Amino acid sequence: MKQLSVDLGERSYPILIAQGLLSQPGCLSSYVQGEQVMIVTNTTVAPLYLASAIEAFAGKTVATLVLPDGERYKNLDILQTIYDALIDGKFDRSVTLAALGGGVIGDMTGFSAATYQRGVDFVQIPTTLLAQVDSSVGGKTAVNHPRGKNMIGAFHQPRCVLIDIATLLTLPKREFQAGLAEVIKYGLIADAEFFNWLEHNAKALLARDESALLYAIEKSCQLKAKVVSQDEREQGARALLNFGHTFGHAIETAQSYQDWLHGEAVAAGMVMAAQLSVRQGWLSPQDADRASNLLAAVGLPVARPASITPEQMLTIMSVDKKVLDGTIRLVLLKAIGDAVVSADYSREALQATLNTAS
Repeated sequence: MKQLSVDLGERSYPILIAQGLLSQPGCLSSYVQGEQVMIVTNTTVAPLYLASAIEAFAGKTVATLVLPDGERYKNLDILQTIYDALIDGKFDRSVTLAALGGGVIGDMTGFSAATYQRGVDFVQIPTTLLAQVDSSVGGKTAVNHPRGKNMIGAFHQPRCVLIDIATLLTLPKREFQAGLAEVIKYGLIADAEFFNWLEHNAKALLARDESALLYAIEKSCQLKAKVVSQDEREQGARALLNFGHTFGHAIETAQSYQDWLHGEAVAAGMVMAAQLSVRQGWLSPQDADRASNLLAAVGLPVARPASITPEQMLTIMSVDKKVLDGTIRLVLLKAIGDAVVSADYSREALQATLNTAS
């Protein structure tokens, strides 16, 4: 088993990574301070892993809540369902919520934990690649608003993140590929050597080779844990993790969170950010091509949908969470492995990127 740590003083927590972790009874019981546990999952994951998750909390009183599956259900109405279940079940401040699923379940469960009775504990059991390498680590929790993704949320760190890579064997191909977008992101923004490794091991990852997956997940979590430990609330370096996301979130919002998966939208967004970086004279065209080629090689889109206009993109981007004092801050590249957060880019270059990116 690989064990990493997110170092946040008294709120530090481990990331546990291995094959078959979830099948070990009682493996999460020590991370529960009280006796009550509520596992929140969805209709896709529940038949596969809910029974194992219940056993992972052996010795505790465990309740379950199964929600509909999909990004379009990541909203305040469904969030109310979680609160209703907690209140109806008479759960008190000692309850620990457990998020069993992908990023939607993790975000919603975490936000529920951040706000129920002003804050209770929770643990992350991510079952998708995207959640394992990104959304389960770092304590960002949120729900979507019709006008913007993750606009309503809170920072609330879990007590533990348990990553069982065996859950990836049941993940649909499209969702697995979408998760690779976030893996590739880490190489692009912070680690050129890791990006090189990804270029040479893309086929092994697509084949879900165990050793390749373990390395890619561990490396991604290491990079994210380091950034979160330095900048928990995104006042500085953590904003680099949003590479491609301002463009990607605009795509998701324009589609009402129904067509593309998050990782697919981020993949196209990263290509757009790379193209803008080239137009700025910061990134070489060759490096932009390497980014686009690797994303395409793992089956991800490299351009926004033609049905979304540049005007729509810009309007939605203007209400993104990264906007500061009316200016859209973007994460751009100086080179592979070297990213910066900047509002000092040409507006004409941004418009040209939006005009030519479909």
